[in-house]
Amino acid sequence: MTTGVESAPAAPDAPEAPAAAAPRPRRRRGRAVALGFVLVVVALVAALAWVGYRAYGAVNALQDARVQLDDVTAEHGLAQLQAIDERLPAVQDATARARERVEDPVWSLAEHAPWLGAQLVAVRTVAQSLDDVAVGALPAAEDAGALLTGDGLRGADGRIDLAAMSAVQAPLASSAQIATDAAGRVAAIDRGPLVGPLRDAVVTVDDALDEASSTLTSAATTAALMPGMLGADEPRTYLVLALNSAELRSAGGIVGSALVVRVDDGEVTLVQQKAARHVAHPDEPVVALTADEVDVQGENVGRWIQDTVMTPDFPRTAQLARELWLADGGPDVDAVLALDPVAVQLMLEATGPLALPDGTVVDSKDFLQRTLRGVYLEAPDDAAADEYFASVAAGLLAAVASGAGESDEVVSAALEATDQRRVRVWSADPDEQATLAATTLGGAFLSGQDGASVGVFLDDATAGKLDYDLTADVTVEDLECSGAAPTATVRIALAYDPPADLLTWRDEILGTREESVPRGWLATRVTVFGPQGTELPTLRTGDGFAGRAASEAGRPVQQVSSLLAPGESVTYLATVPVVDGRVDVWTTPTADRPGHVAVTCQ
Repeated sequence: MTTGVESAPAAPDAPEAPAAAAPRPRRRRGRAVALGFVLVVVALVAALAWVGYRAYGAVNALQDARVQLDDVTAEHGLAQLQAIDERLPAVQDATARARERVEDPVWSLAEHAPWLGAQLVAVRTVAQSLDDVAVGALPAAEDAGALLTGDGLRGADGRIDLAAMSAVQAPLASSAQIATDAAGRVAAIDRGPLVGPLRDAVVTVDDALDEASSTLTSAATTAALMPGMLGADEPRTYLVLALNSAELRSAGGIVGSALVVRVDDGEVTLVQQKAARHVAHPDEPVVALTADEVDVQGENVGRWIQDTVMTPDFPRTAQLARELWLADGGPDVDAVLALDPVAVQLMLEATGPLALPDGTVVDSKDFLQRTLRGVYLEAPDDAAADEYFASVAAGLLAAVASGAGESDEVVSAALEATDQRRVRVWSADPDEQATLAATTLGGAFLSGQDGASVGVFLDDATAGKLDYDLTADVTVEDLECSGAAPTATVRIALAYDPPADLLTWRDEILGTREESVPRGWLATRVTVFGPQGTELPTLRTGDGFAGRAASEAGRPVQQVSSLLAPGESVTYLATVPVVDGRVDVWTTPTADRPGHVAVTCQ
């Protein structure tokens, strides 16, 4: 018997497997993905090309705007306003083209790309900010320039048209705000990721907008203040302090004479004038001085009207001078104004020569030499020199009041003097004073809001008239722009170079302190103020260290006495902090140096 396994029945033929058709959809999907990738790449390339094309156009337009704006910023004062008038259409055309290029949906999307986005954001911010200023701010500056450079500001009789000045108040205020906002946006650009050329361009625009903001803010402030201060609502009375730079004080020079001026609806009238030596000086300060004031300036700042400018804070000077004037029987005043001889010289350039009562003709060419030196050599005593100063001040006032000089030249001279820190104003009106204190015109070094600034101030200690021969150079060096506590060096270089025959001069010129200062030598007190809340190391000299420490109004102080023989010089070095990338130094304006130095990190 055989056994075995039966063969299984044959399986039916299997149908065709569909496996052969499966790869076709996979190939289609692969092709679709590849095609999509290619399309994305093409779209990105096209987008980049589009953005590149628009960026190229935007940069070219911004370069066109920069060329026009360079011509504007190269000028100063009213000349800058005139340049705006000439260049405004071209500037607006260029900034409009730049703005149109950067305000694009594709551009906006590209701003989110790594690295590239930072570059595009910077270009867009610059373009929009410049266009805002060109369209919203510069036209008002153009209108103000047209007013100040035309014949509409002063009538033939010299009266100032206060209505015309009032008309530009609102436009200038709006323009100043637009410029300030634009400057703030550009200043906020993160410059770290930017390529070098773009970073440099942002710095340039930042500086230009900062200057535009400052200029327009000053113009708006002036337009807001002047109508009221020139008697639009009621007459105003001013005490004018004429400073004499031949004997330096912190504010620029000892008070040589005082004048009372009345202003009524734009008309200026001289009421009274008096030599400072004839203003009574009490035995005690006219108002209570702080211990710090006595320590840094001494009691004379509150006893002699001549020395009220020893403090670098003009609101305090004005208070002290006003009280001394009242104590001497003078009329009360609504405001106090101070100006130095260089400010007078600038005004003389605008008004033309003055004929004094004694027949002397004074012009701008030799004014400083004659005022700070010649008159002392010619006059028998200081009283005669004081009479000369008073005559010049009164003559200049009369010339301006009568309409002498072209309006644009007179205003330009006043602006230049203010820019050099040679003019100071204080008002008894609290609202006006709050506005003034926030400007350089207010001179509120200690009482204002500019606590980050540095001060370098000079006071003569010879009691003579030798500072015409003193050169005082204040510079900022070794600026550090990085690190936890960056610093800079303020260099104060004094050089005394009088004529060889100075010992033949009378004692009032050489000084009256022979017991401590040899005849013909020059003694100067140098006072350096640091920023509020900081420390100020001892001053350095070539021989080591010099000076003493003090403090005032929350500021550290270093003070040193310089004594120079004819032909000698000395240099003091102060290490100061760099605050927000800047060192801003208020200084004593002298016959050949302005009262301000500033250096900024780039």
